Amino acid sequence: MLFRHAEAVRSAHPGLAAGALHASGVDATADVGARVAEYTARALTRLADGPESHFPEVLAWRRTFARMGLRPTQYRCASESLLRRLRKEGSLPRIHPVVDLCNAVSVAYAVPVAALDADRITGPLLEVRPAHGDEEYTTFDGRTEHPAPGEVTYADAAGRAHARRWTNRQSGHSAVRDGTRRVLVVAEAMHEGGADTVARTLDTLAQELAAHWPVTPVTALLAPDAPEFTLDDDARVP
Repeated sequence: MLFRHAEAVRSAHPGLAAGALHASGVDATADVGARVAEYTARALTRLADGPESHFPEVLAWRRTFARMGLRPTQYRCASESLLRRLRKEGSLPRIHPVVDLCNAVSVAYAVPVAALDADRITGPLLEVRPAHGDEEYTTFDGRTEHPAPGEVTYADAAGRAHARRWTNRQSGHSAVRDGTRRVLVVAEAMHEGGADTVARTLDTLAQELAAHWPVTPVTALLAPDAPEFTLDDDARVP
């Protein structure tokens, strides 16, 4: 299966920096509490100097959302939402060890990180693209929605939307859960220097996944001259 950003997205957002990671063999048993605490502590240290709304990484996504016709304070990118919650509550919710690590690393680097159950995606292509309007998006409480035409979404070959408003809302259909064994992780940035931030984010996640599970993560930085990431289906866990 391939993952990529559509040319329409890259053309409209030339500042996009992105990368992807694939790992097979995770489960819900690892204890990641100490590592989550370390990464959230880094974020809290930064938040002590000012709110997330002042972070260059967040401001870049706010400008992106505004260009897409979304109110940035109504629809926040995933990393801003997590940072805001961390600032107000002092911690992040515990969901699943893979998700907890991704969320903690997301706030540490202040960029959105999406974690999807790769076996819940219909290949051969998952593409970040403008929605046609007939894609099906499943909420976490099981309802079906349809992204608005032109809304940037993660869409697979079956016409299922795995996110809404780009980095704003992940689908309940492909959310990582106890039975997840194979994950696709995507990091995206819009700020100046975003490519370096994405690279460090993916390196950090690859190291953490390898330290907590018997996996060998594969990562790649995506760019206009190398826009596609291949998930090796031969690595699928029985």
